[in-house]
Amino acid sequence: MSNMTTTSVNLTKKDPNPINLTDGAAEKVAELIAAEGVEELLALRVSVKPGGCSGFNYDMYFDSEFADDDIVREFGDVKVVVDASSAELLNGSTLEYSDSLQGAGFHITNPNATRTCGCGNSFS
Repeated sequence: MSNMTTTSVNLTKKDPNPINLTDGAAEKVAELIAAEGVEELLALRVSVKPGGCSGFNYDMYFDSEFADDDIVREFGDVKVVVDASSAELLNGSTLEYSDSLQGAGFHITNPNATRTCGCGNSFS
């Protein structure tokens, strides 16, 4: 099932910090994981996939499978997992959550993005 123990954190010198979570994002992720109602360890996986109008798309989902080269960060009770290739594109990014009159949702601020599209999900 899992190649990783909950106490190991795999960080590399090249990508020591692929993504940070704001307190609001960590709280919302913890709430969503709890709502899943499963007994297995779930982590938020953040990845980058080719596609979208600007070249790359962000992808976020709950995952219980971890590879040996995944980078795992802990924010309170929330684990965030990033694969090694996505970590290079995300390095130094921040995941935020807002709940305002204009809508609720997650947003990634990525210092490596040179261009983003209007939807906010695609970058290059």
